[in-house]
Amino acid sequence: MGRLDGKVVVITGGASGIGEATARLFADEGARLFIADILDAKGELIARELGACARYVHADVSVEADVKAAIDFAVRAFGRLDCLFNNAGFGSGGARIEAIPVESWDRHLAVLLRGVFLGIKHAAPIMSAQRSGSIINTASVAGFRTGMGPHPYSAAKAAVMQLTRTAAVELAENGIRVNCVCPGAIPTPIFGKGMGLSQEAAEKTVDALKVAFESRQPIRRTGTPLDVARAVLWLASDESSFVTGEAIVVDGGLTLGRSWAETVAQLQQLAPTMPKQMP
Repeated sequence: MGRLDGKVVVITGGASGIGEATARLFADEGARLFIADILDAKGELIARELGACARYVHADVSVEADVKAAIDFAVRAFGRLDCLFNNAGFGSGGARIEAIPVESWDRHLAVLLRGVFLGIKHAAPIMSAQRSGSIINTASVAGFRTGMGPHPYSAAKAAVMQLTRTAAVELAENGIRVNCVCPGAIPTPIFGKGMGLSQEAAEKTVDALKVAFESRQPIRRTGTPLDVARAVLWLASDESSFVTGEAIVVDGGLTLGRSWAETVAQLQQLAPTMPKQMP
């Protein structure tokens, strides 16, 4: 028996990275899935691989009509919506603030923040009518720590965290829980796409990123999309029925600061320069 048996789920950005890992895990746990993305060929392939439990729908989350259509599609097919995972996103280069085009800023907020707002907006009435539901948003450690993402990406993710909290307070009275996950250094195609690579080329960079990310956090292994998907699964399941408004960090300790070994090494370097204790 799966942890999501019979639950109807919409996953935006479900055709790659964390979204794909979540879709595959949710299918294993008995969910009925609607994968929403703009990567049509990849999304349709994943849906076929997952079988009768999954369907694909094209959706640009910055377009309200697309978001509404994806959610309505799920409700028409199964009569309800138990979980919405607002995960769609993209990365970008780390330009200095004076060099960021306004169009780039607006595009970040349109996808990373407005897309989450639109998902909540159109899921809320359906879940309110059934008096239950779990909405999960993808934020980031870049939303509450500096130096972990470009300006527009970081600002949008911080806003997602606060929107998660405000929506959680409003919707709790209707039996709806709203939470977010904050991934750390998880190697996915989003990094290559942020450097201007095509989707295919970005996917080829993932193995190199795994090596680069191995030592970035206290837990000395590379985080994976599945690590994040497991946290999303818990938030989607009834096991987290008393949890709302939370930002679940999945980063291997990245945001805790420098490693203990680095701290000790620095103290040892400083020791000879410290004044001797007076008798």
